[in-house]
Amino acid sequence: MNIEEYNTTVDLYSDGVYRFILKNIKNEEKAKDIVQDTYEKLWINAGNVNFQKVKSYVFTTAYHTMIDVIRKEKRMTDFENVREERYSHNKQYSDLGEILNHGLNNLNEIQRSVILLRDYEGYSYKEIGEITGLSEPQVKVYIFRARVYLKEFIGSMDAVI
Repeated sequence: MNIEEYNTTVDLYSDGVYRFILKNIKNEEKAKDIVQDTYEKLWINAGNVNFQKVKSYVFTTAYHTMIDVIRKEKRMTDFENVREERYSHNKQYSDLGEILNHGLNNLNEIQRSVILLRDYEGYSYKEIGEITGLSEPQVKVYIFRARVYLKEFIGSMDAVI
């Protein structure tokens, strides 16, 4: 396609492409931008486009450009319409260590002892068993249950706020 054929294409099809896009997206400025992008793509690929098939190329390119714009807008959020309270809060958080200590105090004596020996003091399961008089499997069970409880306790918003 040469420059004369390109100009002829603009004269023949630009209004039709504009109307097609405008009816779909109902925004004049975006429709104009899409038409301009379409003809820019035609200009870049002018050597590869047959003048006999240019109408199909222009409408297809405009359609795909419009779809790209619509998809891009779906991903973007209009910050003026975002409800701030949904993504933020104005309550103060307590110290996480304080919350953890409160959670530890809620554990029964055995669970608290094994958790403190394992996670705070670094003893092995075998050593904890010797200290507490429990078997190694019992120590593992108590530690597991204590960790599950603490995870749920810290994970609840009531405990953190």
